[in-house]
Amino acid sequence: MDKKYKIAVIPGDGTGPEVIREGLKVLEAVSRKSGFRCDKATYDFGGNRYLKTGEILPDSALEELKSMDAIYLGAVGHPDVKAGILEKGLLLKIRFSLEQYINLRPVRLYPGVWTPLKDKEPGDIDFVVVRENNEGLYAGEGEFIRKGTIDEIALQVSRNTRRGVERCVRFAFEYTKKREKNRKLTLCGKTNVLTYAWDLWERTFNEVAAEYPEISKDYAHVDAVCMWMVKNPEWFDVIVTDNMFGDIITDLAAMIQGGMGIAAGGNLNPEGVSMFEPIGGSAPKYTGKNVINPLAAICALSMLLENLGEHEASSMVENSVKKITPKMKSMAAGRMGYSTSEVGDLVVKNL
Repeated sequence: MDKKYKIAVIPGDGTGPEVIREGLKVLEAVSRKSGFRCDKATYDFGGNRYLKTGEILPDSALEELKSMDAIYLGAVGHPDVKAGILEKGLLLKIRFSLEQYINLRPVRLYPGVWTPLKDKEPGDIDFVVVRENNEGLYAGEGEFIRKGTIDEIALQVSRNTRRGVERCVRFAFEYTKKREKNRKLTLCGKTNVLTYAWDLWERTFNEVAAEYPEISKDYAHVDAVCMWMVKNPEWFDVIVTDNMFGDIITDLAAMIQGGMGIAAGGNLNPEGVSMFEPIGGSAPKYTGKNVINPLAAICALSMLLENLGEHEASSMVENSVKKITPKMKSMAAGRMGYSTSEVGDLVVKNL
């Protein structure tokens, strides 16, 4: 085994460690079959550490993460920690500090997986959302004016830079080109109301599009995207959008592909270290019961392998997932017909 990768593993909170355990089980098996090795460094960042020490993500650990080939994250969210503390102190800190400026969300309906969309089959739901991941409303800029008074004003700033928008748009065009499906890229925005930010996005999109004559370009308001995603998801190939809209439409996308149990995503720095995770939460009510669906974490592993250049191993994992989904009763926790560990074993068996 000549190839070796350094993987940072952050199991996180709730059921995060359970799904990551199954992902690592699959990683061990597929790496043996494909002839590479992964050295794993595990970090205990999350709610339990914060409650014990008051520490979320020390700068020294952040420097260690920068030296890794990839990061594999389970889930963040603890019932005894106020919402926003871990998300900002861990997730957003990693995304921003490591300049993971792309959030990549493949949306695929696998064989045998139930979708709430009537008469839609796997081939109908197969698109990708490219979300800008470092700017917009999530940059955390704003202020209160006359806070606590009847005249209080709260300002939340959506910061969009030409550099940030262009690198996201350019990534989306390149991804659409390499994907070789319909070669169609849809810009999802709100140009009729948000006239500053989306003027920049639309101008940048059109200027970059001129360099890709082979790609068909399209535009739709975010509310229309939500409608068409439900009515005609087959219309979409790749969608590019900003941080806030991307966050919203990818949760809708997760539902039409079968739910949070199957939805995976990547936070990418194409020139640096990227992080991969199931997009569902920590689901604390299922912790320790061995009933949570690990397929989202396993699909995230497939994305991680693809990002490392281990294309064959990535395909092996995804193809194995496709083989076992028809055997499962549901993607929902406790209703799969298998335990968490049994689903992981099935993926390994079908590699």
